[in-house]
Amino acid sequence: MPKPKEPRVVAVILGGGKGTRLYPLTKDRSKPAVPFGGKYRIVDIPISNCINSGYRKIFLLTQFNSASLHHHITNTYNFDRFGRGFVEILAAEQTPEHSGWFEGTADAVRKNLNHFRTQRPTHYVILSGDQLYRMNLKAFMESHIKSGAEITIATTAVNERDATGFGIMKIDGSHKITEFIEKPSAETLKAGDWKIPEGARGDLPKEKEYLASMGIYIFNAETMEQVLDNDDDDFGKKIIPAAIKTRKVNSYIFDGYWEDIGTIRSFYEATLALTDYKPAFDFYDADEPIYTHMRYLPPSKINDATIENSITTEGCIISKAKLKQSVVGVRSLLEVGVDLDGVIVMGADFYENEEAKEENKKAGRPNIGIGKNCKIKKTIIDKNAAIGANCRINVDGNKYPDGENKLANGVSFYSSDGIIVIRKGSVIPDGTVI
Repeated sequence: MPKPKEPRVVAVILGGGKGTRLYPLTKDRSKPAVPFGGKYRIVDIPISNCINSGYRKIFLLTQFNSASLHHHITNTYNFDRFGRGFVEILAAEQTPEHSGWFEGTADAVRKNLNHFRTQRPTHYVILSGDQLYRMNLKAFMESHIKSGAEITIATTAVNERDATGFGIMKIDGSHKITEFIEKPSAETLKAGDWKIPEGARGDLPKEKEYLASMGIYIFNAETMEQVLDNDDDDFGKKIIPAAIKTRKVNSYIFDGYWEDIGTIRSFYEATLALTDYKPAFDFYDADEPIYTHMRYLPPSKINDATIENSITTEGCIISKAKLKQSVVGVRSLLEVGVDLDGVIVMGADFYENEEAKEENKKAGRPNIGIGKNCKIKKTIIDKNAAIGANCRINVDGNKYPDGENKLANGVSFYSSDGIIVIRKGSVIPDGTVI
């Protein structure tokens, strides 16, 4: 018998909207471009999942603050010219057929179908640009084809408390989705028998009784064309619920680590979780690496520092500092006496030369990095921030309302759920207390 043809797969990564829940990290960049884990960008996660699964025709859809993202993609993902692989950004554009912004996830895909068709796909994999997980998408695809489904939705098991914040699927014993409900109450879940059938549970934890949509889909190409032949603007809210009523839509239960990092709190916690002795998401995987921009920086130089459960990346100089459960990004300069506890330092895009440092001195401005004897807790420090000597940030029990805050000396910062965010390029004078 002839060997079945491999599916022709186009991967589509949804770059998200304005990213208001991740503000101010998204003030000057889109969500997928937010730095993560010291040296990566969030978008590196779904792209790496595609590459590791053998899917190298990747489109990234975005419309807000795409310059930083475009720069990262251009400088990172240059495939072998004979391999026909690519990562291509498609921003919202005006055409004779479409004149507006993307109105939702489905609308974004619909407006770019003409670009996708040139690849003659048999299947589409739709991924989110702001989630942390490692998935074998080829196994996902094989399950989809074997099931005979037109659409397969990746789902993760959740407990009753978390289920109220997701779209929840009801499945039968063959994993066919029979109903969908968006963010149900606990009473609705209990009344409607939404629990995972015993025959479909496998080795799932006992307390995780419900299936939540991960916002990751596989569509047969013909099905995609058909379900988008309307004005519905969102997959999760409109396209998928309608398809479940008339088509075979299956669930693919993913039992690995998965985290939506769309808020400041979830971003902070997911980043610091990387410092655990055995992190749930592990960058140190030889078989499924996470790819990112090669910077050709020197190794970090550690001068008599105390480092506990922390990550330091390349190009840093850390002098007689103390780090506890912190992540220090590329080109970070930490002066003598710096004490970080639960801090994310995103690092810098460049080193300041002696001329720049002299100009800083004349202007009474600190150099990029963290100055002498600073004590900082529970803080995210965005790129290229210059923090002067003897500053204290989030260590004195000061309480600030969520949102924008400004001190008497003119220093502005952002507070979210007790986490202080120092914006990209901020200048914090010597002795500042936040």
